[in-house]
This record gives sequence, C-alpha cells and structure tokens, in this order.
Amino acid sequence: MDLGLTGKKVIMNGGGHGLGLAALRHFAAEGADVAFLSRDPAKVEAAVSEIDAAGPGKVHGTAIDITGDAEGYKGWLNDCLDKLGGCDIFVHTASASGQGATGDWQRCLDMDILNAVHGVEVLTPALTESGSGSIVFMSSTAALETFVAPQAFNALKAALITYGSQLSQALAAQSIRVNCISPGAIYYPGGNWEMIKGVVPALYEGTLAKMPMGRFGEPEEVAKAIVFVASPACPYMTGANIVIDGGFTQRVQF
Repeated sequence: MDLGLTGKKVIMNGGGHGLGLAALRHFAAEGADVAFLSRDPAKVEAAVSEIDAAGPGKVHGTAIDITGDAEGYKGWLNDCLDKLGGCDIFVHTASASGQGATGDWQRCLDMDILNAVHGVEVLTPALTESGSGSIVFMSSTAALETFVAPQAFNALKAALITYGSQLSQALAAQSIRVNCISPGAIYYPGGNWEMIKGVVPALYEGTLAKMPMGRFGEPEEVAKAIVFVASPACPYMTGANIVIDGGFTQRVQF
C-alpha cells in the first residue's frame, strides 16, 4: 500500500529511542522528511544515523531539553518549520514518563499536555497550508483503565485524549485530522518496562501474567500504526483513539 508520505514533512517532539524512533524510521522509509528532538546528544546522533539509513527521507535531529521551557520548545518548532519547509504531520510523543516522572503533576502537565498544546498552536498554520494536515497524540492504556496507582501520568494521558477529540472537531474544516494512539505495555532496551523488570519485578511479572498474548508489545507494533494513522492513506479517520495493547485492557469499547 502506498501511504502517500513521499515528500511529507514530519515533526515529532521526541524520537530519540523506542516507539518514536521506530516510527521515524518508517516515515523516512516512506520518503518523508523528519525533524525530532532528544535531551541526549548521543541518542540524537545514533537516531539520525538509523533514520537516515532507513530510507530517502531527510532527517534533522536536535539535542535539546524542553522540560519546563515553553519558549525554547516553540523556538525549536519554528526552526523545524524552516529546516523542513513546512509541516504536514505533527506527532506528539513527549512525556514525563520517559523521565521517570509519572507521579509529578507539574512535569506531566508540561510534557504531556502543554507540549501538545504549544505544538498545535505553532504548527496549525503550516498544517492548514498542507491541505492534508495530520496530528497524532501518544496517549496510553493507563488513561483507559485504573493501572498501578492514582498518578499524574494516568490522569493527564486521559486529558490528552479528550483534547485530541475536541481538536478533531475544531480543525476538521481546515483539513487537519487529529487522532490518538494508546499503547499498552511495550518492552524495549532502555524503556520503562526494562527498568520496572529490574526494580519492581513483581509488577513486571504480574503485568506479563495478565497479557492475553503472553508477551509485552514491541516498538515496531506501535510505530507502524502511528505512521498509517498519520498518513494520507487514512484520510477519513479523525477523532479516533487507537488502542494497541495485545488485548491487555478489558473494557468494552463501542
């Protein structure tokens, strides 16, 4: 299937590892140009090499810490617009979870919500000009069912889904689609579940025992959905929340 991504411009406020990096490799392989960030210069360098090798798309990686720095983040977004020559797709993956701060209300608000809000504010003109603009927010199954403990991450990921749904209505007339992706437990080197396995093995084993498929998910299994939902191959989908969890959540969704 041709996803129609050749020449498209993708901005992701993450992408140095895990799900984001896997998605960026697929975007590049499909011929899209991408811009991303990470706090770690070594991760940026390694990710640029991986993405560049994945396909013909151009790649711009920036080492920057946007934690609590709204103006610096907006400046980075505008710099990406200049480097790419516009934006067709905005993927919001920035999250306090990657900093081990799932219980920090302010950091989760800044990273998981306000970085989405500021991204939409800065990029909406370019996404409108695109004529086929697409926004993808990364939420979590922790937003859908009670999981582990009451904490900021769970509540604010739920708020992100609501924000995305409302945006999908508000921006549809500008030919901008807005969708959410909610992964379940995804395991990869350097990820949260590798850390949990070592520090809280009971939580790791207990979660694994509840997996209908008998395993955790892999980054590629989420990345391909991100790319498809974001792409022009999915032109009539907006306001959706796509759950990718191997059947882990047990609610019935109508």
